[in-house]
Amino acid sequence: MAKDDLVSFEGKVSNLSGGGVFFITLDNGVDISAKLCGKMKRFKIKVVTGDRVTVGLSPYDPTHGLILHRHKF
Repeated sequence: MAKDDLVSFEGKVSNLSGGGVFFITLDNGVDISAKLCGKMKRFKIKVVTGDRVTVGLSPYDPTHGLILHRHKF
């Protein structure tokens, strides 16, 4: 599935887990798990607890996502 097919949501990182898995609370109150996208890994963009992020969710599995963007304050 291409990145163009993902549905974008905004949320806040609530917890970190091993293996690069982040737990995110979306603005609508749903909790999901997500990983960093390839470009964020490539350019070593750090995401910590409390950061606002944009997450791409697949319409087929809305419980797992891909962190696409970290918002600046």
